[in-house]
Amino acid sequence: MESAVLNSLSQKDNQRLKLLKSEIEEARDLAIGYPVSKDFDISEISDFLQIPINNVGDPFEDATYKVQTHELEREVVAFFAKLFRAQPNDYWGYVTNGGSESNLYGLYLARELYPKAMVYYSESTHYSVKKNIHLLNIPSIVIRSQENGEIDYEDFENTLRLNRHKPAIVLSTFGTTMKEAKDDISKIKGILGHLAIQDHYIHCDAALSGTFGAFMEPRIPFDFKDGADSISISGHKFIGSPIPTGVIVTKRSNRDRISKGISYIGSLDTTITGSRNGHSPLILWYVLKKQGIEGLKKRYQHSLEVAKYCEKRLNEIGIKAWRNPNAITVVLPKTPDQIKDKWQLATEGDISHVICMPNVTKDQIDDFILDLATCEEKREEEFEFEF
Repeated sequence: MESAVLNSLSQKDNQRLKLLKSEIEEARDLAIGYPVSKDFDISEISDFLQIPINNVGDPFEDATYKVQTHELEREVVAFFAKLFRAQPNDYWGYVTNGGSESNLYGLYLARELYPKAMVYYSESTHYSVKKNIHLLNIPSIVIRSQENGEIDYEDFENTLRLNRHKPAIVLSTFGTTMKEAKDDISKIKGILGHLAIQDHYIHCDAALSGTFGAFMEPRIPFDFKDGADSISISGHKFIGSPIPTGVIVTKRSNRDRISKGISYIGSLDTTITGSRNGHSPLILWYVLKKQGIEGLKKRYQHSLEVAKYCEKRLNEIGIKAWRNPNAITVVLPKTPDQIKDKWQLATEGDISHVICMPNVTKDQIDDFILDLATCEEKREEEFEFEF
């Protein structure tokens, strides 16, 4: 059987792609404001991109469609289940499209277990959570954050007390979007116990910091042994991947209560999306095999060292920068627009931040500091009324 012959791209289209690649590479090299690792190399497995890999169905069950990477997906989930101290005989998960889908799954599972529950999340929680709660149509209450971005435990307890007759779904964050603050799950668990709320579910959004949380000293409670019922991370953030991706790990016993068999695919319908990207598990498996636990530790130590350097250099030029303990995110006052745009700094309200991902170097920080020190902020234009 002969395959259809595709026409070659025109010279104009080829030139357009060349220009686009150049622009994206330039933007990549200046991006220090978002949590995306750029130091990966998947050239050894690039041939797999020519195959239509579809991880449809539950990765822990057999399926009719065999052009998949379920075996590698299971190993990726197992890696994080062990890292997050899950019970070896009671864990389950899958590779998602990113942190937002992972959070959606955690909340979906919690809602199915406790249909009449109230969701509690802090004002520093990722924007996807509010959207997911709306999609799932669950009642919710926003809890205040402390100055450092961590959930206000006193406000949480007082709010919980008013609704103690309802099951509680708590969305904790291990590494908030702007300040990389970490909610302490043992404190959350303690408050639930103190108020005798037995029907509860804790989902931990650990998109950025979960991958290196186990290496922090002193340790901050966030995993299954600490009281989490599900944990989500992003694969393209600290680990590195050309495709946005995430992982959700939960208790298999909870997943079993919502699974449905689908004859069309010969598997269980346990995931949010039907067809799922089979290349992402392959990429995560490949990178994790090359890095291992020791590699992740080294990446974290490098990021931590650069973050300390960035904070110190900013303070040296008179900018009041700070970090949460063990954070690789440096918070600083909102920068001028030309700095924000060039270095792609995430900005919210009166603060910006630099995230020292494993690919960020001290030389890059020096260049950023030089730009900031020599920048002349443009004056805002004033209205001129003519009569």
